[in-house]
Amino acid sequence: MVSVNRVYAARLAGMVVLGPDGESIGRVRDVVIGISLVRHQPRVLGLVIELMTRRRIFVPILRVTAIEPGAVTLSTGNVSLRRFSQRPGEVLVLGQVIETRVRVDDPDLPQLAGVDVVVVDLAIEQTRARDWMVTKVAVRQQRRLGRRSNVYTVEWQNVQGLTPSGLAMPDQGVAQLLEQFEGQRAVEVADAIRELPNKRRYEVVNALDDERLADVLQELPEDQQVALLRQLKTDRAADVLEAMDPDDAADLLGTMTPADAEQFLRRMDPEDSEDVRRLLSHSPDTAGGLMTSEPVVLAPDTTVAEALARVRDPDLTPALASVVFVVRPPTSTPTGRYLGCVHLQRLLREPPAGLVSGIVDTDLPSLRPEDSLGALTRYFAAYNLVCGPVVDEESHLLGAVSVDDVLDHLLPDDWRDREAEPVIVTAEKAT
Repeated sequence: MVSVNRVYAARLAGMVVLGPDGESIGRVRDVVIGISLVRHQPRVLGLVIELMTRRRIFVPILRVTAIEPGAVTLSTGNVSLRRFSQRPGEVLVLGQVIETRVRVDDPDLPQLAGVDVVVVDLAIEQTRARDWMVTKVAVRQQRRLGRRSNVYTVEWQNVQGLTPSGLAMPDQGVAQLLEQFEGQRAVEVADAIRELPNKRRYEVVNALDDERLADVLQELPEDQQVALLRQLKTDRAADVLEAMDPDDAADLLGTMTPADAEQFLRRMDPEDSEDVRRLLSHSPDTAGGLMTSEPVVLAPDTTVAEALARVRDPDLTPALASVVFVVRPPTSTPTGRYLGCVHLQRLLREPPAGLVSGIVDTDLPSLRPEDSLGALTRYFAAYNLVCGPVVDEESHLLGAVSVDDVLDHLLPDDWRDREAEPVIVTAEKAT
């Protein structure tokens, strides 16, 4: 393939990054440029690359030897694993520049004079000195009635507003950022949001729907969860908490003062808040504090086919889908008498018309709500499980603890923020 010396930055998003021997290193997630208070032509500083491990690192643009239609190739497979951290004067093209409102002063485009337009892309070109510079800006008028307007390509010097103060203006659009997030896992979106400056982070958060925001919040460190939640209006914050898994909502509210937590609980739907209040009544490092109140719970007369249909729910985590719990009605936690459980593998081996009551495992010990974190780890290790029932003294099923919740509490509080050692390593060749 032929290398090009002019590309549009937004089109690099998601492009594969290769080492000199063709080994896959990761994918481009953003382009970093330098914008100063003085109107110098912006220079491209480097790329934000997401490794296979989801860590986002910075690669200087001088390490790039070729940009082809299908891939970006580096001059070396040695990359620093230090997590990307934005420095003063650095600007993210996709994260900050796209959808910024600017003005155009171009005699060849009189129709844009005095009109607010939005940036849709930046053209970057390589100079003879191998530097990459921003040369052109693609803009369009703001959409009206859902219709797209024409895109105009303007020389950089004819655009007014691409300055640090201009990028700090409120109410910047986020449609293109959200488009990039489509199809990504919540943890990937959370990682991307964490890299954004505060202003853009809150604009994205405000634009996400409640269900998506709930999923993303659950993948952020607790201090960032609290900070973002406080930025929302109280009613919307309550809606997002309702959309979260009860155990995650309880973990989040448990980091607040009782008065602050109560403020949100009162705004939540009573049925949802009741589950969260029940979880908050337990110590956070016990089975009762770690459990979810929404495992798969079935009555004894449920057929195997119905049980399999329940565990196919895409909203269930693999751990919760690994086992169903059988109880006498009612089946809402806290339930009627707990009878036992049926593992997914057993369900797959049984006739669809059979009843779960005939294949219940009654021998598996259950957890007590007061069981410690140490007891939970021994339980999962001893019985080779990823999910276990929590039952009270009257044999009512209260909920279930999954191994991912246990790991989350075993790891250091800052495990999501921890850096790799600041060393240079060689990216391994993909097999």
